[in-house]
Amino acid sequence: MSPASAGANDSDDVRAAAAGDRRAFQRLYQLHAGRVHGAVYRLAGYDHARAEDLTQDAFVRAWQKLPGFRHESAFGTWLYRLAVNLALMDIRARGADPVSMVDDEHLPDTGETPFCAAEREELEHAVGKLPPRARAVLVLHDIEGWKHEEIATELAMAVGTSKAQLHRARGLLRKALGESS
Repeated sequence: MSPASAGANDSDDVRAAAAGDRRAFQRLYQLHAGRVHGAVYRLAGYDHARAEDLTQDAFVRAWQKLPGFRHESAFGTWLYRLAVNLALMDIRARGADPVSMVDDEHLPDTGETPFCAAEREELEHAVGKLPPRARAVLVLHDIEGWKHEEIATELAMAVGTSKAQLHRARGLLRKALGESS
């Protein structure tokens, strides 16, 4: 299904699902589960089981909140934001403040460089080993494409702090991967 037709079907399915249509919600799930899972998988440090739980939680929460969805943004954007928020709350609940500065901070951009499977696995492992708060900023900025202003707002930090943490995280990741700065 193309993104254009997905948007058109989205609207009808969102309204039907909000009225209790489980089949419409199933279609929404099929359309959006991949993106939601990808985001929470990275935020969960590439922990498959945790990502599955968070993805499921996001869709359960979406089903519960759908009648109050105001259509001010696309459903996919709303759902994605809900899932990321759940993942960040999970990080906090596990005792890791996603914004505190600690020596191990943040992650680098993986979107531009093609990796072989072994390199990708090594990178995912290194990212997964970063502290949760560092992983959150790096994933949100470099992988999910958020701007520092959005990260700062979401994580209640200064824009400069987000930038500084990202710079530090990239250095730590280079070090972990054995590259020279």
